[in-house]
Amino acid sequence: MDKFYELRRSYSLHGLEDCDLVDDPVTEFRRWLQIAISEAPEWFEATAMTLATSDMQGAVSARIVLLKSLENDEFQFFTSYESRKGQQLAGNPHAALIFFWPHLERQVRIEGTVTRTTRVVSEAYFSSRPRGSQIGAAISRQSRNIASRSELESRATVLEKQLAGAAVPCPETWGGYALSPRRIEFWQGRLNRLHDRILFERGENGSWARSRLAP
Repeated sequence: MDKFYELRRSYSLHGLEDCDLVDDPVTEFRRWLQIAISEAPEWFEATAMTLATSDMQGAVSARIVLLKSLENDEFQFFTSYESRKGQQLAGNPHAALIFFWPHLERQVRIEGTVTRTTRVVSEAYFSSRPRGSQIGAAISRQSRNIASRSELESRATVLEKQLAGAAVPCPETWGGYALSPRRIEFWQGRLNRLHDRILFERGENGSWARSRLAP
């Protein structure tokens, strides 16, 4: 049996006092994200987040996606609506996000409800993507079985020839999702695993209440 008992590190970069955070957790998240981006090593994607979804039977799946926009206090990402996550969100529109920034010894956990963005938003983002990524989204039946890698490459080649340099249309089966948060937790690693955890919960009237959680 593999054991990793000796693999550990101490967290000592920062502490987190209540007064360090503003009353609006989305505003605070923006500040943390900008710090994470500005201080990240070149190879690290600070906008990468774990997205956890579940089906109606409670089976959970998770994967890494990228935060592409934060508008109207909603966290936006884009994917195939026919993917496994898309199918799960269609049946159960509740999801969780985790941002982990090891270079800051910080993470942010977010839970909320998810809706599709408007078609205008989806198409605007799609048009901003590199052409290769547009082709990839158009030909990939995400989460479906394929015979080989060459099948994907062949589809991409065929579509590129068919378009003959014309714009790649945004597939109807591809677009954005927006998560509206109801819980946002800020976590700061501390010595002896006595981590700081400050939770914001949104009430029925839209206001946020905060509390400190035991690590």
